[in-house]
This record gives sequence, structure tokens and C-alpha cells, in this order.
Amino acid sequence: LGRRCRSSDLQWLQRPRHSLKAEAMMAATVVSRIRTGTGRAPVMWLSLSLVAVAAAVATEQQVPLVLWSSDRNLWAPVADTHEGHITSDMQLSTYLDPALELGPRNVLLFLQDKLSIEDFTAYGGVFGNKQDSAFSNLENALDLAPSSLVLPAVDWYAISTLTTYLQEKLGASPLHVDLATLKELKLNASLPALLLIRLPYTASSGLMAPREVLTGNDEVIGQVLSTLKSEDVPYTAALTAVRPSRVARDITMVAGGLGRQLLQTQVASPAIHPPVSYNDTAPRILFWAQNFSVAYKDEWKDLTSLTFGVENLNLTGSFWNDSFAMLSLTYEPLFGATVTFKFILASRFYPVSARYWFAMERLEIHSNGSVAHFNVSQVTGPSIYSFHCEYVSSVSKKGNLLVTNVPSVWQMTLHNFQIQAFNVTGEQFSYASDCAGFFSPGIWMGLLTTLFMLFIFTYGLHMILSLKTMDRFDDHKGPTITLTQIV
Repeated sequence: LGRRCRSSDLQWLQRPRHSLKAEAMMAATVVSRIRTGTGRAPVMWLSLSLVAVAAAVATEQQVPLVLWSSDRNLWAPVADTHEGHITSDMQLSTYLDPALELGPRNVLLFLQDKLSIEDFTAYGGVFGNKQDSAFSNLENALDLAPSSLVLPAVDWYAISTLTTYLQEKLGASPLHVDLATLKELKLNASLPALLLIRLPYTASSGLMAPREVLTGNDEVIGQVLSTLKSEDVPYTAALTAVRPSRVARDITMVAGGLGRQLLQTQVASPAIHPPVSYNDTAPRILFWAQNFSVAYKDEWKDLTSLTFGVENLNLTGSFWNDSFAMLSLTYEPLFGATVTFKFILASRFYPVSARYWFAMERLEIHSNGSVAHFNVSQVTGPSIYSFHCEYVSSVSKKGNLLVTNVPSVWQMTLHNFQIQAFNVTGEQFSYASDCAGFFSPGIWMGLLTTLFMLFIFTYGLHMILSLKTMDRFDDHKGPTITLTQIV
């Protein structure tokens, strides 16, 4: 569903869509009537249930795509089709081909973790309230762009292959950039370049409200476009996301009827506390955890409320420079003494990858003149990223990422741990490098099962191809042939 965008461009995008959701509600209503009947038509009930579930899922498997360019007449006006239309990968290629063949060779891809049409409706400047919009820079860019196009609903598969498609069309590998690296690049209008700028929808630990994060992302878009404008570089830009931000909380609600029930209570969301921030002239180190618990001689204490959102938190001893950082947290009294936790990180340049990587060298616990050392070498990632892990703990059943060489009376567990000590911009984490491995147990079981089934298939095919037919047969007119052995 394409549309030429000029002024009031995002207002059309901010209209709520109801077609597929209405179909899901209609199917769910029919299902509920059949279920309350006399038990007849079980096949029809099952079919309509599947239709309802499929319709509800279909409404969540698409993301918007916003395109604009510094060149004119790249996209012809497209007539509106019915609401609920989803742009497929083939349709998307018909929109992108003219821009890549006739337009600028510098392509910017702003890729958020999550984005949905409802975000423009909820946080955009609808009904003329531009001062409340979280997309002011984006709206301004679309107003000033000679060519622009908005696709409200693009198939998730088409977006998942967008980077590869752009790479093949431009003949250039995607270059992950941020504001610092963008200023150092020297772009040439004649040479193709694919610049990928990652924009998180929400911080991976959920520290900030969506409006604040979307506003921050919009400011990044504005700064990037301002940098290109100052260098007079022609470009084509696209804003989209990896997955939708609004997901149905429970698909099973479709079969039972959509909407809230009478006297139904809304589940309260857990309280979100701000991260610990060490500042000298600017924020230098950010640290956050959903739960921060320590144990001394098997006596556990929850330090979450004593750490996050506390104005007078003792950060004495913390230190930062471009290659070394130490976050020091002191509590007194704790287990009857003064206890200090020191997170020590270092950033180094690695020629093999031609970039800086950081690693947490160790975690120290100082108490009563003694020091407990924990090795945290798995907490590592590119220096422009933060690090996130569901559990950083000395308890074996929670990953055992905190390793000590000698038995210790101290134990620690950090749930939804996130830390960043380099390239911090404001009090917001950068894109997170997660500790989750690529191959999960489920993937390994799937691979092993597939290999086992492939072995059985190959063995069976080999046995079938090894069968040999007889080369001699009985002649009813002659003597009987006796076969002693068939080879």
C-alpha cells in the first residue's frame, strides 16, 4: 500500500487499521456462537477458529517502511488500495528499483528493533499537535524531500531480506555507522554506499518509555541528515524495523472472544528504575539490572532498591578514561561491614577486526580488608555497544558467568544485567551485544534430528538402489531351471 507523501504525510500513516482485526473479531464471534450451540458442525468450528487465529497473527506480521530521497520523481503517486493490504517482497522491489537505479548511490537504512503503525498514531503529531510529536525531524525531512513514499504495512519477510537486497543492487556491503563514524566518512556521490544505522525501539532492559526512545531515535535521524546536508551529499533514506512493536499478548483470546471482560483487571507492569550513571563532565558509565542480589555465607540480600534510583549512591573510587573504566559501588552497613563492589572494564583495539572491543576484566568485592575476585571474561563486545545478559551470576544453575579461582564466601546474581563504559551518549544505553549464543539447545536438537533422518533416508535409498533383478527366468516350454543362488 503505497502513497506519495508531502505535508501531513505521517497523518495518513497514523490512521488506525481495522480490516484484518475486524475479520478476526467476526470469525471469533461466529466461533463462539458455534461453540455455545448443540455441538454440531465441529469441522466448521475448527476451520473458523483457524481463520480467526490466522487473521489475528496476520495483523502483527508487518512493519511500516518510510522512504525519502534528495532526488525528484523517484516514485510515482500510487492509488490507495483497500485497508489491510500488505506489501509483498515483489511489490517492494518495484518501489525500490527506480530509486536504486535512477536515484543517489548513497543509501541510508535506519533500522529500529521494533516499530508499528500504532507508534505513529500514539506518538506522532496527529490533529496538528506537532509540538507533541516524537517524529518531528522525520516529518520535517518528508516535508522537504523532493521524493517520498510511505508503505504502512510491509510483509515481515520482505523487510528481513531488505539489507541483502540493497547490498546486491548497490554492489556494496552494509557499513554499520553511528554519529561519530559518520562524520569521519568521506562519501562520494559516484560510489555506492550502504550505511546501516541501528535505532532501538526500547532499551533492552526497558529503562525508558517508548515515546522518549522514539524521540531520541528521531533526533539521531535529524543529526545524520544534517551531517549529509552540510556535506552536500545526495542520498536515499529508509526507515523501518526488524519486527512489529505491538504484538497480541495472547493469541488464544481470539477463540474465546476479543476485547476485555467485565470487571477484568489490568496486570500492573513492574516498576522500572533508572540506571546507575557515573559522570565526570558527562555520563561515562551506565549500569543496570532488574535485580541485584548478593550473598555472604549463604545469607542473601537484595540491593536493587539500594542501588537504582538512589540519589546519594556512593560511587567513590569510580574512574574513567578512553581505555579503562571502573565503577565502584559502596554500601554501609552491609552484612555488618562496609562492602564495595568494583566493576573493572578495559577497551582495546584489535587489528583483526579493525575496531575497539571492551571486556570486563574482573569483578571485585572488598570487605573487612579482604578482596574476592570474580572472572567475568564473557562480558565483552564492541566498544560502541553495551552488553546485556539475562543472568550474570556465580550460581551454576543461572549460567555461572562469575567464576572464581578459589572458593569464596560471596555469591552474586544480576538479573537482566546491562553495562556500558565506553561511547556513552547521554543516559541511554547503546545497542546491546547480548550474551545469548547463536545455537540454542532447540537448534542443536533440530540439527541432530535432521541429520539422523537424513542418514536413515540415505541408507534406505542406498538399499533400494542395491536391489538386483534376476537375469534368468523359467521357460514353460522347456525344462525347469533350478537356481541355486541369486547374485
